[in-house]
Amino acid sequence: MKIASWNVNSLKARREHIEKVLEDGGLDVLMVQELKGEEFPTDDFEKLGWHTAFVGQKAYNGVAVFSKTPLEVLHDKLHGDDSDEQARYIEFETSGLRLINIYLPNGNPIGTEKFEYKLGWMERLYARLKELRDNDTPFAIGGDFNVIPADKDCYDPKAWVDDALAQPESRAAFRKLINLGLYEAFRCLNTKAGQYTFWDYQAGRWPKDEGIRIDHFLLSPEIADRLLSCTIDKDPRGWTKPSDHTPIIVEIAA
Repeated sequence: MKIASWNVNSLKARREHIEKVLEDGGLDVLMVQELKGEEFPTDDFEKLGWHTAFVGQKAYNGVAVFSKTPLEVLHDKLHGDDSDEQARYIEFETSGLRLINIYLPNGNPIGTEKFEYKLGWMERLYARLKELRDNDTPFAIGGDFNVIPADKDCYDPKAWVDDALAQPESRAAFRKLINLGLYEAFRCLNTKAGQYTFWDYQAGRWPKDEGIRIDHFLLSPEIADRLLSCTIDKDPRGWTKPSDHTPIIVEIAA
């Protein structure tokens, strides 16, 4: 089973890119983030052979799922804060596998309510994943975590000292998730520095390969035992009018 996660940075702007990945990527599931809208062309994608689910909001955020096999949405929001209306979470099952697609808050600037919201959201995510672990539910969670796990996941750590993505609190919250007994799929198979999933549009970051790694898959032990590969597909970042992110892909044995 081949599953990809990709922050597309606007469905409207990147629809042709999404269709290309769906057609050419050999995927069973594609999870996308930051769709930035309330509308989703369900019928059009179903005509292309994909089952879909979507959680959106006007102008911001948004997550969606494409699956070759029928899917069942279990939760379309992260519980723990009834006042939170941001579209950042979808939990579903397809082909007998529990999957979670997230768009974790950015949190900038630090020292504001946005950073507190990020940390609170991560604490709620921890509570949900702990619940799944306590119930011995196998799962994989993927998405834009907006966390640089370590200095080697960044082209220049000094440039990110004051950014929410690299704050000690953000990294500690990410480690707390892993300490539930989860496995970070990419680092299970690749320990090299300089492996990135995001390159800013500014300052020629992409041509200079000055990126950061903030898109991740975390796997429960049962799923980690079936992990065959985890790779970053850099090609879409080089396309015309690309997203600033590129897909990360896991392959899991049946």
